[in-house]
Amino acid sequence: MSEFEERLTAAKLEAMAEFAAGAGHEINNPIAVIAGRAQLLLDGETDPQRRRELAVIHTQAMRVYEMIADMMLFARPPAPRLADCDVATVAENVVAELAGKAREKQVRLELQTCSQPFTLSADANQLAVAVQALCQNGLDAVDRGGCVSVSVERLPAANIPSEDRIAITVADDGGGIAADAQEHLFDPFYCGRPAGRRLGMGLAKAWRIVRNHRGWISVENRPTGRAMFTIVLPATVTASEH
Repeated sequence: MSEFEERLTAAKLEAMAEFAAGAGHEINNPIAVIAGRAQLLLDGETDPQRRRELAVIHTQAMRVYEMIADMMLFARPPAPRLADCDVATVAENVVAELAGKAREKQVRLELQTCSQPFTLSADANQLAVAVQALCQNGLDAVDRGGCVSVSVERLPAANIPSEDRIAITVADDGGGIAADAQEHLFDPFYCGRPAGRRLGMGLAKAWRIVRNHRGWISVENRPTGRAMFTIVLPATVTASEH
């Protein structure tokens, strides 16, 4: 992707974020009323059939609420709470957390062990959300017997230590990413998989979090058919303006 295309993508996503913030606020209020009234009626209802119907209304209203919460996190995320954190430890914790899901799907989720810490100033919780989104995307993409790998490395820049960057790469052997899907990967609610699989907010949230840490995410298809997502962060991060 050229520098112009990267700027165009960033501008498009920023415009989407502004729309999401306004729309989310307007939709959230009536949904809260619907969910609250449904719960109130449910608490006082004794007829089994009506209770089931009210429960469906409440459940679906809460589903919309959760979608809006994801949308608002993309649009107006909290400012990163910066502190020294070891990126390798963040990656290790994410892999451990998703190990159960990988076993259920009979997929290998591997972490390439690091012989040294990779410390930078970042919000460890937000960074974990971004890495988890990339890992979950990989798990969704591969079939049984497939593999998702996570690695962390330092990228020196022109022998200038202050410009060192840390890269977190998540690769999967799910067959790669279709050309027509690549330009939409980080769009909110975009999903290149069958309808109903996921809401399509994971990669959008990851993009926003990484941007707020002054970093970027690159995507490429390897000749072997592997898709690779790489988060690149400056070794020294300052809070992004909102």
